Amino acid sequence: MSATIKHIDIKGVQIPVIFEEQKALPILNLQLVFQNSGYIQDKNKSGLVNLSSKLLNEGTKELGATKFAEKLEENAISLATSNGFETFVIELSNLKEQSKKGIELLTALLKSPNYSQDTLNKLKTMQIGSLKRKENDFDYVSNNQLKSILFKGTSLENPASGTIESISNIELKDIENFITQTVCLENLIIVAGGDYELKEFEKLVKPFLETLNVGKKVELEKVNFTSKKEETILIKDTQQAYIYFGSSFNIDSKDEENYKAKVASFILGGSGFGSRLMEEIRVKRGLAYSAYGSISINKSHSYFNGYLQTKNETSDEAKKLVGEIIEDFVKNGVTQDELSAAKNFLTGSEPLRNETLSQRLSRAFTLYYRGLEPDYSKKELEKIQTLELTDLNNYIKSHSEINNLTFSIVRK
Repeated sequence: MSATIKHIDIKGVQIPVIFEEQKALPILNLQLVFQNSGYIQDKNKSGLVNLSSKLLNEGTKELGATKFAEKLEENAISLATSNGFETFVIELSNLKEQSKKGIELLTALLKSPNYSQDTLNKLKTMQIGSLKRKENDFDYVSNNQLKSILFKGTSLENPASGTIESISNIELKDIENFITQTVCLENLIIVAGGDYELKEFEKLVKPFLETLNVGKKVELEKVNFTSKKEETILIKDTQQAYIYFGSSFNIDSKDEENYKAKVASFILGGSGFGSRLMEEIRVKRGLAYSAYGSISINKSHSYFNGYLQTKNETSDEAKKLVGEIIEDFVKNGVTQDELSAAKNFLTGSEPLRNETLSQRLSRAFTLYYRGLEPDYSKKELEKIQTLELTDLNNYIKSHSEINNLTFSIVRK
């Protein structure tokens, strides 16, 4: 089976529904994806969206967190809210026989979230405690430091979890305003699957959808940035150096040549052993246990990023080597052996990326969200299989902006 895309008319709004019927298990999996509503919407209140998602996991105002959780557990229902950079997601999953109860609890939750000062105080205390513990998580520190430099002045500059100061300043009305503006029909994409026919599913969810406000569609903000050759070093009492790096990679999520970026990313740093970064840094020189790099393609932004850990005394050598590897990669491209190995892996592992219902739904959503055709993945694979070495190397050479590496280093 594969997912289909339909629309449900609710209050004059055409709600996209990405749906796959699967009779193998008597279950329902429903995701309400509110687009353009992740922590890209934090603005000057870093951590607001993350804290808002946590509040929706605290049950209703009437029942509170504990009693609401008990009702979910009694009926083997999972109901959770999460967020990414661009999306705010509420996910419900249960056995088919409990679907009506699941929808009832979802409706109750969104009708009356646990907007209480005590709940907010508890969440803020927990979040601040978590942030204080992360002060000694140097991977976290170095990665956030990189983003603050690389994406300075954009929505990606601040950490998704916020800072101790920003979390302290978030008020209950901030969360109420965000959830009210976000959880609405105009922002909604439904992703669902299970032991249902589409008409049966529509009948189940329509009464719930009628309870949502129409709202106003949130437009996606493009994250525009240009990386520079620079580094920031933070001195900490650590046994090793944590090196994170990133740069611009100027492509759009709908670019027809993105399959070339996928192959290039795999060869440069995404394939583990066998990748350029791993071979040169670990295998040949023993400077790190692991070294990774990948090209991240999103609707709002795309960029190259990577990381490694090394001894404090070899951090300068490792950092220099990263720059040399990437410079050589852009200048001279890849070999035929590297391209052949990448083709074999990417085409051979394709079935593993479509084994489960959740994998197929996730892919179908991603393609729809980025404005790509449902059969894009199949066409992409065909293009990868016929990709010529010269074409790939010309593509790599055309993206010299990847050489403008920004480094974030935490070391002793």
